[in-house]
Amino acid sequence: MGGYSQLDVAGLCCLALLAATACGSSDSELEPECGSEPTIRTTPEGVEYVRTPDACFENLPDWSYAAKYVEIDGLRQAYIDEGDPDGEVVLLLHGNPTWSYLYRKVIPVLTEAGFRVVAMDLLGMGRSDKPVDIGYHSYVRHGDRLTRFIEALDLREITLFAHDWGSLIGLRVAALNLDRFARISLGSGNLPEVPTGAPVFPPPVEDPDEVSEILSPYDGIPDQQVSFFTSEDQCALIEPYDFTPWFIGWQTWSMKGASYSVSHVLESLTWFDLPAAEEAAYEAPFPSRMYMAGPRTFPSLVVAEAGDTQQAWALLSDFDGPFLTIWGDNDHLDIGACSVQDNFICRVPGAAGQPHARIPEASHYLPDDQGAQLGQRLVSFIRGDGTFAASYSVECEAGGGGVGTMCTSDSDCTALEGGVCLVFGAAGGICSVEGCTAGSCGEGAACCRDCNPDVAAMLPFDESACFPEAAVSMVTMSIGCTCD
Repeated sequence: MGGYSQLDVAGLCCLALLAATACGSSDSELEPECGSEPTIRTTPEGVEYVRTPDACFENLPDWSYAAKYVEIDGLRQAYIDEGDPDGEVVLLLHGNPTWSYLYRKVIPVLTEAGFRVVAMDLLGMGRSDKPVDIGYHSYVRHGDRLTRFIEALDLREITLFAHDWGSLIGLRVAALNLDRFARISLGSGNLPEVPTGAPVFPPPVEDPDEVSEILSPYDGIPDQQVSFFTSEDQCALIEPYDFTPWFIGWQTWSMKGASYSVSHVLESLTWFDLPAAEEAAYEAPFPSRMYMAGPRTFPSLVVAEAGDTQQAWALLSDFDGPFLTIWGDNDHLDIGACSVQDNFICRVPGAAGQPHARIPEASHYLPDDQGAQLGQRLVSFIRGDGTFAASYSVECEAGGGGVGTMCTSDSDCTALEGGVCLVFGAAGGICSVEGCTAGSCGEGAACCRDCNPDVAAMLPFDESACFPEAAVSMVTMSIGCTCD
């Protein structure tokens, strides 16, 4: 060794590496720069993934929270845990293509009120690890990870606020684990019901790994949004129409569009013009396309798991814990329709008497547009102090002689004019009238027919049937029917 002792060699090692790596450690790594070539990692089970460098999350505006991690199946699930560790737990779940940064205006309101706030980054988003294979991402897997995350932190008496995809995942998990949830609040979210055995619809994107020049479905929306609805009765203007062509365009652009941009989506679906630094913060988790399998895939998962939400809906239909809905009033997406919000208000018992709202100057990403007000409403909701009165309500009387009444067989409907039970699976179904025509279902119900032919053979009715108006958006979007 040329006269050098082992200590001398170790000292030279440290000098040579400028103390950037631990001396004597052969597998230490320099912390990568944000724009560096991504390193493909592999879990013990062989799942390839990338991890966004910490440098990408430095100096984000209004975001000083330390990341924490839970490892599940060899992949890190990131979250922040702020406020009083002994306070009531508020679990915030973001959607697509956002991360916990969406709640930067909500978190301080909740912590100042004495609550413990946990905001988790979905797998493939935020600071969580990002499997590179789009096939690894599935609706059920995301839900299973959330369940295991809640168990790992042993969260109990949870108040859930779920937005967008956080609702599709979070509502199912909450329904299947109601013993851990004290109350639920939903913001511009949904839990689509797809019959067991129904084929995948919309269909999978062809050649999903191809990168194509595709126009954004959001082109033309100004940075400072204008009101999409000029009537005082906005809900009359945003009753759902056939969103299928638009949704397939969104699904395809997300998966393979060369111009796909997280910040473009956020800018288009927020009321206020996002500052450049905040746009960059939403982009931070995704320094290159290699990191984007999660947001690319989420739109394709929306109805991919037929039957997986039916049990959840059956349980939510009996949930009498407090259930609050808060929508952005300028959310022009199908999920923003009043009928989607009405469906929860009318079907979940705990929604009765709650201060439901549609917030002005808020679009789809309402936690960004009106985070402080959202936080205040959640504080009041948890305390039950009546600070906010309901600013939105709906008549929930069953229409069409009981159309929409929950049932498991025709015997449950025999005393109603809607005397047929349309059973969609093990969770049961609704009372209805088959063979209806336009205008024949009675007040508060619609006749639905001409359903997507790929799905029609799997439906529990022939040609046409009556549905309560609160369910129309799901019938038109999920199974492509025409309703009037």
